[in-house]
Amino acid sequence: MTQDELKQAVARAALNYVVEGKLVGVGTGSTARLFIEALAGMKDRIAGAVASSEDTQRRLEGHGIRVFDLNDITELPVYIDGADEINVEMHMIKGGGGALTREKIVSAVATKFVCIADGSKLVEVLGKFPLPVEVIPMARAHVARELTRLGGIPLVREGFITDNGNLILDVKGLQIVDPVDLETRINQIVGVVSNGLFAHRPADVCLIGTSQGVQTLKAD
Repeated sequence: MTQDELKQAVARAALNYVVEGKLVGVGTGSTARLFIEALAGMKDRIAGAVASSEDTQRRLEGHGIRVFDLNDITELPVYIDGADEINVEMHMIKGGGGALTREKIVSAVATKFVCIADGSKLVEVLGKFPLPVEVIPMARAHVARELTRLGGIPLVREGFITDNGNLILDVKGLQIVDPVDLETRINQIVGVVSNGLFAHRPADVCLIGTSQGVQTLKAD
């Protein structure tokens, strides 16, 4: 199976976690886009969706799915999104699509976080994929210096502005053996909005697409 076919398989499998008659949170990125296409087939059986980015909102509305503002809802049974990397503890690196802050907010509200990914995203140690850090523009140089002190090599994502009007530094060269601690340390740097480590709020379930079919991993 191709990588796209693996992504399509997990996107379809994620429909089993959608609660009929309720809202569903939807992530951003290539796998999430495939989930949106699958979700369109059952749009009449859900109350609507909450989007983690402006791009996701446009795609949902393009399929006739009503999108709700997160501030206007009281419950969100499930959030479904991809990952750039995930380990067996369900810790992730996310933000390759640049929506990490809004993804963190929606996932924090959701009762259950379902990650959908192809098998190449499952790793033993996080960090081969550059860690995205969303930064207030005036703090770019300061944050970059602090990230260098943590052992990373921060590079500005050229030509990219987040939905929140900020910059992203992609940090290479990290071997993240303690994701919870590093997430905290980076978030404490003045000028950081958030970073792409999802360790304090890991996934509850991960659907992994493999040549043998969709495998289900769950947090301990």
